[in-house]
Amino acid sequence: MEIQTAASARAGGPVGPGPAPYTPAGWRALPPVARGLIIARFVRSVAQGALVVDFLLYLRTVGWTATAIGGLLTAIGVAGAAIVLVSGIGSDRIGRRPVLLFYQTAMVVGTAAVLLHPAAWVLTAVAVTLGFGRGANGSAGPFGPAEQAWLAQSVPAAQRGRVFSLNQAVTSWGMGCGALLGAALVHGQTAAAYRPLFVLALVVAVINTVQIARLREPPRLRAMPAVKEPEPSAPPIETDTARHRENRALALLAGVNSVNALGVGLFGPLLPYWLSVRYGVGPGAIGPVFGFTFLLTGISAIAAGEAAARHGLVRTVVWIRLLGVVLLAALPLMPSFGWAAALYVVRSVLNRGSNGARQAFGAGLVRDERRGFAASLNGLSMRLPSALGPAIAGRLLALGAVDLPLFLGATLQLAYVALFAGLMGRYEPPRDLASEEL
Repeated sequence: MEIQTAASARAGGPVGPGPAPYTPAGWRALPPVARGLIIARFVRSVAQGALVVDFLLYLRTVGWTATAIGGLLTAIGVAGAAIVLVSGIGSDRIGRRPVLLFYQTAMVVGTAAVLLHPAAWVLTAVAVTLGFGRGANGSAGPFGPAEQAWLAQSVPAAQRGRVFSLNQAVTSWGMGCGALLGAALVHGQTAAAYRPLFVLALVVAVINTVQIARLREPPRLRAMPAVKEPEPSAPPIETDTARHRENRALALLAGVNSVNALGVGLFGPLLPYWLSVRYGVGPGAIGPVFGFTFLLTGISAIAAGEAAARHGLVRTVVWIRLLGVVLLAALPLMPSFGWAAALYVVRSVLNRGSNGARQAFGAGLVRDERRGFAASLNGLSMRLPSALGPAIAGRLLALGAVDLPLFLGATLQLAYVALFAGLMGRYEPPRDLASEEL
């Protein structure tokens, strides 16, 4: 049980269940750290929304092939997987704030380097080490586990589904604004036309560095006093039993997530490129589609948070993702860009809307002092398999098998739904009982 006090709220710790965080009263009731992290996520997602539409098109403009682009995305994923593991475990030891501050400072330096000297080697180095240019749903790239653990630490278990869904909603709205900006900022098919995109990314990096620096982190949990050694006949220590349960749950979730990540990697990162090749459209057409999708996803995320509070996180995720599988399999069958865009919007609104519920589920599997590790393992299980996807998809695109990556991705997504329902249902966290009275 999490016992909260007014003092812990002032220090940035969790508070008890209250009004929904997406109401004015609920937003004011959130601890300052939770509000600050959500605001930072929104600001960061604006830049990521612009980059997720235009970055790959920029690479294509300056002469990168589909195979080279797929290879870069794979390198980003592999390097990110290693950094994810270090950043999450490091945040458990030295704190969440120092890790996020390091990331934000590095992002300022890296983005400035890309803007001032956009050589291929600079672009590659910054993209690989910081995840620059690859949509990360507004998170702090490979340093996201620290951010996720900090947000989970600041709110009680019963409220996490709603708070994480709000976090996903503002992320989607920010990425929607960014995608529309990305379409408006780029004029022409030259490398210079994309320069405003990098200026936007630098401004956002500077703003968020200041924002994270202003947040306070509660003191790290101190070790408990030594206890008397149990007698040989005594039952096992509870913390050891709890750790064993947590490790088993994390291992199962990692395996399930790996299947999902491989499927997403086959089509997600290269989707703007796929639309451009398949239907012959550019940023002016693709940007508004992504922007509209992200804006609607914010509403879907809040609806998913309410559904999770009433019906459970597992059931909510399963039904949403199952419908997403059907729509993804139908996407390559669309005869025109208009039909494909409409189907993509519906599918993404549903699928992305469940991200907050899935993050809340993962955060609830462990105690606070291990949430950085849990987020790292969760991120690693998604990044490594997803890193393989773009390389495979890029090669298939280069060979002319334009639609095959999406069909393969849909098959793996279906397997993920079946595994998540069958293996993770036993770990359903407690619901927000207050929501049942609404």
